[in-house]
Amino acid sequence: MTYQGKRVLVTGAGGFIGSHLTERLLHEGADVRAFIRYTSNGRRGLLDLLPDDMRGQIDIRFGDLGDGEAIRDAMRDRDVVFHLGALIAIPYSYINPVDVFRVNVTATQNVLSAARDLGTQRVVHTSTSEVYGTARYAPIDEEHPIQAQSPYSASKIAADAMVKSYHLSFDLPVATLRPFNTFGPRQSGRAVIPTIVAQALFSDRIELGSLTPTRDLTYVGDTVEGFLAVGHHEAALGRVTNVGTGREISIGDLAEMVNGLVGRDTPVGTSDTRVRPDKSEVFRLICNADWARENLGWRDAVTLEEGLGKVIDFIRAHPEWVNISRYEV
Repeated sequence: MTYQGKRVLVTGAGGFIGSHLTERLLHEGADVRAFIRYTSNGRRGLLDLLPDDMRGQIDIRFGDLGDGEAIRDAMRDRDVVFHLGALIAIPYSYINPVDVFRVNVTATQNVLSAARDLGTQRVVHTSTSEVYGTARYAPIDEEHPIQAQSPYSASKIAADAMVKSYHLSFDLPVATLRPFNTFGPRQSGRAVIPTIVAQALFSDRIELGSLTPTRDLTYVGDTVEGFLAVGHHEAALGRVTNVGTGREISIGDLAEMVNGLVGRDTPVGTSDTRVRPDKSEVFRLICNADWARENLGWRDAVTLEEGLGKVIDFIRAHPEWVNISRYEV
């Protein structure tokens, strides 16, 4: 697999996964353009953490994914578009579901429409394991029923369906990647793993929401390899591809694992700062990635313990990264 000389666009490049994907594409020798939401301070999100020489290789385009003309202009002359730009905070989706739907669905529509008009060779769309809801059977393969247990997951289900419709209606070359619970350095301090790590390092108590839900935690580098695989292989066109480890762990056990890795015995408990409506809580997610392994050669190379070690090292080096008093997402 090579992206040497490939002209690519990454939407949401300033975000957690987007910044890692951008960095990996640069290492592959791709000609990378990044589409980033404009803010008054002119910051480029997490791309600002990349080395100066690497940042200098990126063609930065500022804009809003809701602006069809802006995204169309950014997509001109690109061979592959990796569409990661979205609103992903589940708690925010309870408060402002219309905004989440507008951004996640309209942005995807704009990308698809532009790709059709421009003759883009491939669009890689980002889904989420949240669309499955609580597992009805495990591990979860791509045929598992979808369940909109939050406005966020509903918005992604709608975006996924729009992608599928463009493939079936217009033969648009699209591929959908569905990652399971990606984690790693640079992840938002509001996410569960940075929250646990920060509290284990710097607090006298680890306070979380429910401790019983289980998750399949995939290191960001392995998720990025999934993006590269579906962006390259013909077999991925027109379908959804799961990537995840096939290993599940409860949030409570995860906190105890982090305690062991940092060499502390911080008490673990629950607080009221992170509450989902009862029927919205997703209690179990565990991935069946057999299709990606057998057809794309994808592998998860970083174990949970190794990945947690990388996050611990990152937060030790950047203690200002997290707010240890709150777990929101």
